Amino acid sequence: MSSHVTAQEMAAYVDGGTGVDFWALEVHLEKCAGCRDDLAKAAAPSLDPLLSGAHTAIRAQVATGPAPVPRRRVRVLAQRWTVWSLMPWTLTTAVALVAATVLDQAFPLRPSLVLLLAPVAPLSGLAAAWSARADPAWETISGTARFGLELLLGRTLVVLATVVAFLGLTGLYLGRSPVMWLLPCLAFTSATLLLGGFVGVERAALGLGLGWLAVVVAPALVTAQLPVLVGGSSAALIWGLTALGLGAAALLRASDHQQSRGQ
Repeated sequence: MSSHVTAQEMAAYVDGGTGVDFWALEVHLEKCAGCRDDLAKAAAPSLDPLLSGAHTAIRAQVATGPAPVPRRRVRVLAQRWTVWSLMPWTLTTAVALVAATVLDQAFPLRPSLVLLLAPVAPLSGLAAAWSARADPAWETISGTARFGLELLLGRTLVVLATVVAFLGLTGLYLGRSPVMWLLPCLAFTSATLLLGGFVGVERAALGLGLGWLAVVVAPALVTAQLPVLVGGSSAALIWGLTALGLGAAALLRASDHQQSRGQ
């Protein structure tokens, strides 16, 4: 079809009648914006009854249907700040801390696994909370106004609250000072947020976790000696300053998370 669609051909196409080459007409419509505009005008009158009927049906359903079910505030906050996909990672962290507590209790002369694992305990949850593969609603969430640093900080607080609760129970049971596991935990969380703005939170959590296990945890288990960085008298001051510095740097570089969406 070299010329534009005539009024008769357009009417036949809209009505689904005969006497027109539908395939050739549709090929022409794909290339001709003017004819597409004419098609929209020609189809508008025939669509009015359909749209009007749909509008009436929807209004009737709204008027006679059940009232909206109010959602409880606790449930709304839970859905806003966390996702159910975090549950497996939370259970994994809990099982790891329970196993570490049992081993610490059974082998008191060996290096404390609770203190060794405390710094990296929240990292798996952070990776899952900001992973496109772990969140089934990622595509929907990524298009919302809250996507970015605000959502990341909210989920980070949920992960930290969960991990700190488990560490608090295990530390209380073993008689460990909260400072020795809380400050390293905060330092690694801040480091993950800071590096996550450049390489993605998932990659940052994986790199920091594997690095800590290879450089600190594995040698401690081999030598049967707790590193000074974990159990020394000056460790608390070092971890406190580190957590403060990394936290401030993460806040100063907060805009990096807006630029690295979806990493």
